[in-house]
Order: sequence, then C-alpha cells, then structure tokens
Amino acid sequence: MFKRIALLSLTLLTLSVLTGCTRSRLSSKNSAHNSSNNNQSWADQTNVDDVDISDLDENLKESEMMMTESGQVQKIARINFPSSEYNRLARTGKGTVRGTIYLKDSYEKGILGANTRLYLNPLTSYSKQWYKESYLGGAKMTKADSRLFNYLKFTASDENGKFAFYGVPSGSYYLIGTVKCGQECGYGNDKNIRIARKVTIEGNQILEKDLTRMID
Repeated sequence: MFKRIALLSLTLLTLSVLTGCTRSRLSSKNSAHNSSNNNQSWADQTNVDDVDISDLDENLKESEMMMTESGQVQKIARINFPSSEYNRLARTGKGTVRGTIYLKDSYEKGILGANTRLYLNPLTSYSKQWYKESYLGGAKMTKADSRLFNYLKFTASDENGKFAFYGVPSGSYYLIGTVKCGQECGYGNDKNIRIARKVTIEGNQILEKDLTRMID
C-alpha cells in the first residue's frame, strides 16, 4: 500500500514539473515574439495599404490617363527608392509650418479646405519625380515604396482650413493637401482637388505658407 502511494505521488510530481516547463517555454516564445514586434520600424508594423495617402498617385479621370491598346492604364514606374538621400535627412526639428488651405475661383472667392489631411514630403529625387510626373503632368504612377511613409509628416486642418506642423526638421519639402469641392466649384459631383507647393524651413523658424490654387 505504501509503495502504491509513493509511486502515485512520484507520478503527480513528474507531471507537475513537465507542465511547468511547457508553460515556461510558451511564455518565453510569446515574450520573444513581442520583443521582436517592438523592435520593428513603423513601416514594418503598418500595412501600407491602410495608410491613406492616395493623393500620392490619385485615381485620375479616364481622359487624363495614358491608355494602351488593350485598354489597360499605363503607369509611370517610380525610380528606385534613394535610401542614401533619405538616410541623410534629419528626423527631428524645431520648425513650424502653418497656414490655410483653400481654393480660389475666378472671382478670388476662397473655398476652404476644412478638416482635411495635409502632409510634408521631403524634397528628394524620389519626390521630385512624383511632383513632375503626377502632380504637374497628371500621370498615374506605380505604388510608392513603403519606406517613404517613415519620412512624411502629417497634420489636419480645422473647420476654417487652418493647419500647422510642429517639430519640423530643417530642409525643403512639398506641402501637400486636398480640398473637397463640388457644385461651388462648378462640378456635378464632389471632387478632391490636390494642391502641392515647395516650402523650405530652417532651425526654429515659424513659416507662414498658405496652400492654395485656382479652380480649373
């Protein structure tokens, strides 16, 4: 009888030790996984498809697209992402860029860009291509490299179209935003009108720059 009790106790003790080891291993694996996630960059942790910067290669009207014989939209290929250029950019700063975003009609009447998103895109060979081909040329481009999103600064305007960026590093940027406009602009349906301009800021400068353009 005594031997049976001793044998049963030994069996229970062995099971307890094995269970504890298994839990410890699982906990260790989860901890390592969480640590790995914490070491990832913002771009690695974010699905770029969920980031709304559609105005980097906005959908254009059919008449504005370059169509092939097969009816497919021909997109302009972006240049290779210039990592060396972006690695040289400052990541922190003390500058402020502020102003008002709006459209102007032929009578100089302002149509405010209320509660809209704006961003600063550092001036590089990569963004220059976008500005020339897409913004000025109206062409549709292939998808932007995910690493770009680590270098954009975002803000939003208030109900009066006023916006401000704080902590901006010294350098040159494209200041970009959109204004939604419909009948007041002479369109049958609402359209998002993209506006972009170049700005340059130094040190702790407070730069006052409105973002505006005439209605087409």
